[in-house]
Amino acid sequence: MHKPVHHPPRPLDGALVWLRRDLRTDDHAALHHALRAARQVWCVFVFDRDILDPLPRADRRVEFIRDSLVGVDAELRALAASHGIEGAGLIVRHGWPAEEIPALAARLGVQAVYANHDDEPAALARDAKLRGLLADRGVALHTSKDHVVFERSEVMTLGGGPFSVFTPYRNAWLKKCNDFYLSAYPVARHASALAPLPHDAAEPDLAAGVPTLESLGFQRTNLHQLRLPSGPAGGQELLDDFLDRIDRYHDTRDFPAVKGPSYLSTHLRFGTVSIRRLAREAMNRRNGGSRGAEVWLSELIWRDFYHQVLHHHPRVAHSAFKPAYDRIRWEHGKHADELFAAWCEGRTGYPLVDAAMHQLAQTGYMHNRLRMVVASFLTKDLGLDWRRGEAWFALHLNDFDLAANNGGWQWAASSGCDAQPYFRIFNPVSQSEKFDPEGKFIRRYLPALARLPDGLIHAPWLARPMDLLAADLKLGSSYPLPVVDHAAAREKTLLRYAVVKGQP
Repeated sequence: MHKPVHHPPRPLDGALVWLRRDLRTDDHAALHHALRAARQVWCVFVFDRDILDPLPRADRRVEFIRDSLVGVDAELRALAASHGIEGAGLIVRHGWPAEEIPALAARLGVQAVYANHDDEPAALARDAKLRGLLADRGVALHTSKDHVVFERSEVMTLGGGPFSVFTPYRNAWLKKCNDFYLSAYPVARHASALAPLPHDAAEPDLAAGVPTLESLGFQRTNLHQLRLPSGPAGGQELLDDFLDRIDRYHDTRDFPAVKGPSYLSTHLRFGTVSIRRLAREAMNRRNGGSRGAEVWLSELIWRDFYHQVLHHHPRVAHSAFKPAYDRIRWEHGKHADELFAAWCEGRTGYPLVDAAMHQLAQTGYMHNRLRMVVASFLTKDLGLDWRRGEAWFALHLNDFDLAANNGGWQWAASSGCDAQPYFRIFNPVSQSEKFDPEGKFIRRYLPALARLPDGLIHAPWLARPMDLLAADLKLGSSYPLPVVDHAAAREKTLLRYAVVKGQP
């Protein structure tokens, strides 16, 4: 139960809460369960070298995590102090969880480790290994749902299977959802179990606080110039701002030059805000008649949907959800590699696509409408494997989440769960005209095109020589010519996808 009516005696002497993608203390399932179960509770975060070592040394996500941990450490200290406990805080390690967690459990003498679920295949394998290592030491590993409202097999069809179409899933989700599932875990009332950090001359780093980014081997990025505040306080700041705009969300969300989105995706990814809090806010406003809140709630439900798809079909991490789509022959070879490089670097000659890719490179963020546009362009204009684009996003997105990223790419490639039909091919020019009609977004990220009039900025190759001269623009030099002709690429795509005709 989220809100117990009594306080049973705590049977464990000590417990360790392992934070992963849940960097907060408020409404935190694992922390709540540990505080209720143990007399002494410590919290740890491990900078996992299996994840960090392959990353570039300037990675905004690592900086976001590190800065968020400072906020978590402060929250833990304040929670403990409110119960008269001094010297509490967050333990931070840098290494491999399979080594760090058992060693720390032994050092602290705990009987259990608490964590929240992570259903990505690599995380499940890591947790399975760690569960065995801890069991060998007589320590239990308890994990809980926290990252989604409904997980795994909680929302199923009447036949008992997982949903593969979103709309009936959303309807079932809404029918099942009630105050119980959206209520917060009351962490603060049990925080008297938080324990001071041990002071040990042999291991002084246990109480050393959050390490610097440089000591982890990483460099500062432009994160702080991007107006992406970190930590639980940053998540609250963005939520407060969005709630003032949420009623207009359905009208503004598709226009990248407009402040329409919530900008909470990175905070959702790392759990600096509670999904229950966000869904509760959206549900309350939806029930009050807000169309914007209703549409935003559907976006949160899409997130749950993609997580349950990954749980029931882990093969989607490397294969098409619809097996027939793995028969598609994507472009390959030197020319394909050149096209991919042009896409990655924003040199395709299609302004909206290029501006979106520059936004990603400069900020680690891309507007959701543009994610669909550039994904469609890669797969259906350039004829390149969706996995290449998925991997590029995984490397560069601040909010990279395997389930959502994979779901979005397979939707665009038509190979996924409830995806757009393969013959639906976004026209990058008409998308630009519709969603950036005045070219404001394009001008921000492609200053070379700034002096083109609105009517030409979406397709500069149609400009007359005098227009180009007036705009001080040299096609093929200051801005590239299109790498493909959309109409010809569309016909080629329809032929490429013919291998899936008649397949479900």
